[in-house]
Amino acid sequence: MSVKHILVLARRDHTEAMRVAAGLTIFGHEIRLVFMSEPVADTEANAQQAELLELSDIEPETTVKEMADDVPFLNAEALGRAIIDATLVVNL
Repeated sequence: MSVKHILVLARRDHTEAMRVAAGLTIFGHEIRLVFMSEPVADTEANAQQAELLELSDIEPETTVKEMADDVPFLNAEALGRAIIDATLVVNL
């Protein structure tokens, strides 16, 4: 099986998007996770999923300016490039 470049867009359910992104690494795929729409809520569930991201070596990115101090920011052009470069886009 060839390695896929999967882009996970966390638009509505950040917790589920983190879980899915971490889970996809089991297959050896390269994963990018982009938080969108709003800042990630400070909840226990999100903290647990963030730990999984660290263990999976996934560094999330964001299109939310309020999060740009904590994670790399993608402007519209960079997000478009990420979508074009991905083998598969998962929208959650």
